[in-house]
Amino acid sequence: MQIYGPSQVSSPQPIPAPHHKPAANPAPKPSAQTDRVDISEAAQRAAQIHEIPDIRTDKVAAAKAAIAEGTYDTDAKMNVALDRLLDEIG
Repeated sequence: MQIYGPSQVSSPQPIPAPHHKPAANPAPKPSAQTDRVDISEAAQRAAQIHEIPDIRTDKVAAAKAAIAEGTYDTDAKMNVALDRLLDEIG
């Protein structure tokens, strides 16, 4: 539509269709494809973490037995713990 001022309006005019250039060589349609997932070794190892129990009952039982026998707290263990503590605090 064209407007020629406040009192003259022309009749509607057709809008030309869009001009598309056809593709010279359309891409071949892909044949039947299947999806594929590859899981890395690191991801497989990370997944194994969920198989480890939260509480290692064998370690807990050994610690309880050592405490009951009075062999859990030794001077050597205390020295190692004290050295690590002093290293952490500077």
